[in-house]
Amino acid sequence: MSLTIYEALRQSHEIQRDLYAKLLKTQGDSTERDELFTSLKIELAAHAAAEERHFLIPLLVQDSGINISRHAIAEHHELDELVEKLEETDYSNTGWLAHAKALADEIEHHLGEEEHGFFQFSGKLLTDKQKTDFAQAYLTEYDRLKVKFAEEA
Repeated sequence: MSLTIYEALRQSHEIQRDLYAKLLKTQGDSTERDELFTSLKIELAAHAAAEERHFLIPLLVQDSGINISRHAIAEHHELDELVEKLEETDYSNTGWLAHAKALADEIEHHLGEEEHGFFQFSGKLLTDKQKTDFAQAYLTEYDRLKVKFAEEA
C-alpha cells in the first residue's frame, strides 16, 4: 500500500518535534544550538512549502476546504515570523530560549490541530487516489526543498 499524505506529513511532524525538543535543551551561543536551529528552520520551511503546494492549495479549490486550508497557511506564516524573531536574536541573549519555547509551542499547536482535526476533516474531502498522489508530490517537493534550503543556509 502506498503512503498517504497524512503519513508523509506525520513523518515531518515527528522530525520537527525531535528538533525543537533538542533545541530547547541547548544553552548559549553554541555550535549545537546553531546546527539544531538551522535544521529546524530548513525542516519547517520545506514542510510548509511542500504541504501548501501539494495538499493545502488543492483543498482550497473545494468550497468546504477553504477555511481550514487558509487557517493552516496562516499558521505557517506565524511560524515564519517566530523563526525570523529568533534569527534576529543573538544565541547568547537570555530571551532567545524564551522565543524558542514560543516557537516550539506554536509548532506543537499547529501539528496538533493538523493531526487531530484537519486530517480527519480533509480525509472526507479527498479520494484514496488523491491521498496517495498528494503524498508522492509532497515528498518529492519536500526532499527537493530540503536540499535547496540547506544549500542556502
